[in-house]
Amino acid sequence: MRKSMNHMKHLVAMSVALALTLVVLHPALAEEEKPSADFSVAALSQYIWRGQELSRDSIVIQPSMTISYMGFSGNLWGNLDTDPYFQMPGQSGSMWNETDLTLSYGRGFGQWSLEGGYIYYGLEGIDDSQEFYLNLGFDVLLAPALTVYRDFDSYEHWYFLLGISHSFEITDAISLELSGSVSYLKSDDADAYPEIDSSGAPTGDKFNNFHDGVISASLPIAVAKYITITPSLSYTFPLSSDASDEMKYWRSITGDDDNFLYGGVTVSLAF
Repeated sequence: MRKSMNHMKHLVAMSVALALTLVVLHPALAEEEKPSADFSVAALSQYIWRGQELSRDSIVIQPSMTISYMGFSGNLWGNLDTDPYFQMPGQSGSMWNETDLTLSYGRGFGQWSLEGGYIYYGLEGIDDSQEFYLNLGFDVLLAPALTVYRDFDSYEHWYFLLGISHSFEITDAISLELSGSVSYLKSDDADAYPEIDSSGAPTGDKFNNFHDGVISASLPIAVAKYITITPSLSYTFPLSSDASDEMKYWRSITGDDDNFLYGGVTVSLAF
């Protein structure tokens, strides 16, 4: 973990230096556009990521901090498992097991938006990893967006994510947000993302198929000018028989589940 934290310190320093450089070199733009910030803390019943069960029978706490300016953004995100299902050797109680750093740049082109970025995954107990991603969004009904992720480090694979969403205003302070996504996973590493047969054994091939789908509902409630409280509920499920076997036998903590229902509440401060 010390190695991952050193990497992240360098990346944070680079992002801060970039922001300061932009302010110095573009004073006119600095006057026209102000930086924005978002701080949030989520308490969820489970941590599910790309169809992988990363916690079980415990509450996870996920703080996040995002600073944005002139299309550039930097985000720090973490995960605290309050009661890990499996304890690390010599460890007891809660565990801080992930710290991610994301640096990105995006801009709009009429109804289209384009964003590219870099993610560093600082992980406890396993190798850290890195990704590049590219997101293309279209501002029409259901707001379709396609994101392509490329892990080029410890767990080489491509992850294609197609999502839609829609918001219904209930009152001036409350809205209902519904979203859904489907994904396709193409592995370049048969050890990191193997194809799994119906008995739970690796076939020796790399995973290459539709993977997980997610349906979510959230209810953002603006309780003050800068503060929002958002209850949410999500359901993750496999999109193919290959994904069902992989999610159940390879990604489920107990080897019994290929679908997950989870939810919680997020408190956000944005200004």
